[in-house]
Amino acid sequence: MEKLKKFIQEVKEELRKVVWPTKNETIQITLVVVVMVILVSAFLGVVDVALSKIVKMIVG
Repeated sequence: MEKLKKFIQEVKEELRKVVWPTKNETIQITLVVVVMVILVSAFLGVVDVALSKIVKMIVG
């Protein structure tokens, strides 16, 4: 039981050291992630269509 108490105490101490992002930083980072997901999805879609056409040409 003492180990658990010590662990929880250490977790609390570490959480006090954390620098949490502001609301604006969180929004900006989220937008970057959403834009990157859209770009990667579009790229993979184009690659998929191109490879499908190439395979159809080869197979007949």
